[in-house]
Order: sequence, then C-alpha cells, then structure tokens
Amino acid sequence: MSIATRPVEYEDGGQRFQGFKAWDSDASERRPGVLIAHAWRGCGEQEQATAQQLAELGYVGFALDLYGKGVRGGSVEENRKLMQPFMDDRALLQRRMQLAVRVIREQREADERRIAAIGFCFGGLCVLDLARTGADVNGVVSFHGLFAPPGNTGGNRIRAKVLVLHGWDDPMATPEALVALGHELTAMQADWQIHAYGHAMHAFTNPAANDPDFGTLYQAEADRRSRHSMRAFLAELFS
Repeated sequence: MSIATRPVEYEDGGQRFQGFKAWDSDASERRPGVLIAHAWRGCGEQEQATAQQLAELGYVGFALDLYGKGVRGGSVEENRKLMQPFMDDRALLQRRMQLAVRVIREQREADERRIAAIGFCFGGLCVLDLARTGADVNGVVSFHGLFAPPGNTGGNRIRAKVLVLHGWDDPMATPEALVALGHELTAMQADWQIHAYGHAMHAFTNPAANDPDFGTLYQAEADRRSRHSMRAFLAELFS
C-alpha cells in the first residue's frame, strides 16, 4: 500500500474551493469514496489526516471545502462567522454538499456508485442535511453533529443509511434533540442507527477539545468506540 495525496480544486458560482484527496496509489481498481465534512473552522489538518486514515482502510478519502480556498477560522468568533451563513441558508449548505458528491464521483480513483460522507461537529450536521435532501449516496456518519432540521426537506425520503455517533452530555444537541432526530429519520423512512456515549460532550473525537464550560471535551473511549462503529458501518455499506 502506498498512500498518495493531492489537493483538488473545484468551483461553485465563480468561487474557488480546495479539497484534499487521499488514496492507495497501488490499488488497480476503483475504491469507494468517502467525503469528510469539516468542523466550523474549515478544512484543515484534522480533516486531511482523516482522509489519509480512510485511504489506509481502502477508501478514497476526500476532505471537502465549504468555505472557499484558503478560508479558515482562527478563533471562536471567526469560526462562528464562517459557519453562520450556512446555518441561516441550509439550501446553500445542501448545494455545497451535493457539489462535493459530484466532485468525488469525478475522481478516477473513486467508484461513483459507492459513496459515503462523514462529518464532525458542524460537518455532522452537513452530512445529515445531505441525507435529508434524498441524495443518492450509500450512507452518512455524523460525529457529535448538530441536529436542527433545515426546514426545507419535509416530505423527502432519505435514501442513505444513517449512523449518528453522539455524546449524551453534549449541550449543543440535547437528549431531547436526539430523540427528535430519531423521529425525523423514521418519518423520512431512513435506515438509521444512533449510538450515544455516556459522559461524553461535544467534540469528543478531538484531542484538542478541552473546554467543558463551552461544552467541548475530548473523551478517549467515546472516540475509540465511535471510530470502530464508523469502520463497521462503512464495511457494511460497501460489502
């Protein structure tokens, strides 16, 4: 196995974006593609590392870009300013996610019939919104995502299988919101799973998260268990 990487530039309405692709260059056949939707600060080292880890598992990892080439937050205030337009305009968010699906399908290393998406925090909401649109992808995985419904997908049928990996003590997505999500996914006829981890808060997969007053804290056991669940879910999707 030899992991290769390269940036991938693409465009939407005249705006340039730059994703990051990782794959096994020794593979002769096309592999399933897995999108990685970034947290609120933008596409960076953590998402790129995840793309490489997915490539080591036999997938084509593609860290997508929602904000634009080189756009990345450096503080809570900057991150919130970058994310908020997508929270206010979920149709824009959904269009950017659908664009990323088209881009990964164009990659010669990826099997266009076998596509999934995973996301962390804000990215977890993004992949749920992708599923809510009825997108023709095999599955989505939300890590400590946000759950607020977008308001423009009522009546849709979710075609993707859905895995939600959630910290029970997450103040940004309460147990009540988690139950409401389950009802929503059922109404949209999704094949869904929710795994809730006790004593875990928001951002539990991020080793740098250490602000319990803000609601973000790394939790090693939840991190390990959630990544194991993701690997099993992807293996099932593409078996």
